[in-house]
Amino acid sequence: MKVSGIDIESSVEKIKQQIEADKTLSASMRTTFDLLLLIVSLLCQRLGLNSSNSSKPPSSDPNREKSSKNNSSNNSGGQKGHKGSTLPLDDNPDVTHELLVDKTLLPKGHYKDTGYETRQIIDIEFKRVVTEYQAQILENEFGKRFVASFPEGVNSRIQYGNGLKAHAVYLSQYQLLPYDRIREYFTDQLDIPLSSGSLYNFINSAYDKLENLNVLEIIKANLKKEKVLHTDETGININGKRQWLHNASSLEWTYLAAHEKRGHDAMDHIGILPHFNGVMCHDHWKPYYRYDCLHSLCNAHHLRELTRSNEQDGQVWAETMRFFLINLSQSVLDEGGVISKEKQANYISHYQSILKEGEKESPPPIPEKGKRGRPKKTKSRNLLERLQNYEDDVLRFMVDKAVPFTNNQGENDLRMAKVQQKISGCFRSEYGAEMFFGLRSYLSSCKKQGVSGSTALSLLLNGILPNIFTPAE
Repeated sequence: MKVSGIDIESSVEKIKQQIEADKTLSASMRTTFDLLLLIVSLLCQRLGLNSSNSSKPPSSDPNREKSSKNNSSNNSGGQKGHKGSTLPLDDNPDVTHELLVDKTLLPKGHYKDTGYETRQIIDIEFKRVVTEYQAQILENEFGKRFVASFPEGVNSRIQYGNGLKAHAVYLSQYQLLPYDRIREYFTDQLDIPLSSGSLYNFINSAYDKLENLNVLEIIKANLKKEKVLHTDETGININGKRQWLHNASSLEWTYLAAHEKRGHDAMDHIGILPHFNGVMCHDHWKPYYRYDCLHSLCNAHHLRELTRSNEQDGQVWAETMRFFLINLSQSVLDEGGVISKEKQANYISHYQSILKEGEKESPPPIPEKGKRGRPKKTKSRNLLERLQNYEDDVLRFMVDKAVPFTNNQGENDLRMAKVQQKISGCFRSEYGAEMFFGLRSYLSSCKKQGVSGSTALSLLLNGILPNIFTPAE
């Protein structure tokens, strides 16, 4: 790797040799120099990292250039020959105004009514709706009073309705608005005073319904029987303490749960992975390999690591492998998700030949005399060995139509939790985090299967579930 024209690795190696040759240095001084050289190497490696060669987000790239969304030379708008579309007229308008011709402005003559020309305006109205129940009171000749029954759920002299609660929970848990902004919205737009305590109670009520209806267990049961499962984890802040958010998801279901640990203890406690028998897609986090199922590695991670290996370590094989994986992915897509056995054999042979070239460029480290333990491997060497040792898991997407090229589904299902952290900073309590991730699991699963977030919450607060939530067999 070069920084400002200086080959960092060769320079560090020369300095190490000089230190070894200098017999006047004490053991403590040698240790200090070794530590300083390690820090220099690590910092220099970070200088060249960006979103294309590491897991860093694009927003962290220095001086990043935003590509134009429209690279075409055509003018903006619909192109020649394009079939346009517009909003359809509503057959049942809420308000109708009849406009009559001012006959005093017409020239003299005889006129007959031949119909009308229609134009509509679609607008929105913000208002609160108050429903009052007046329960009749009867009193007999003995003075005993009888009061008509109120509908179920109408328990207080005045209270919020489920429609309002669902809307407030939707803004908080789905659109991720902070409490104060939701309170301001209800006050300014709807003329409804709403406290933070009430909003918390709405969310708590929705989560209680979730538990009472056994929704999360239904999601977990469905995930256990999926053919392909996406897993991932990320750090989160709960009341100032570092914890881990674990995700298990598929094309139809999402389950999110926080735990103080990152590894298999947390995964066992959540209880999905120990009972899963399909193909698990992940980013090679070693605890996932404790589970007895087939595995598929995320090639989006491999592409970034291969880019870093080529850019920082000058590994030619890495760039060759990157292009190989991209072309193989396109070939699989072109052939409908799986390629013939003959082509599979050819691709595997090509894959292995690239790794053999990698052995020449990035050989295993040679143990140094007098030093205990295994010699440290470079990042490129570790990547090479992973691609060698887990060949089947890297290439599983070309032999199984259901297995994707990347684990992007798992990462996407974690993204909103990261957005929530950016907005709010942290969760104030473990129970608050539990409610959020439980409701997000429910809302994400509904959205994946065509049920909108607002509809899902309205049904939930009325004690009803969308018909997608049938108990798994």
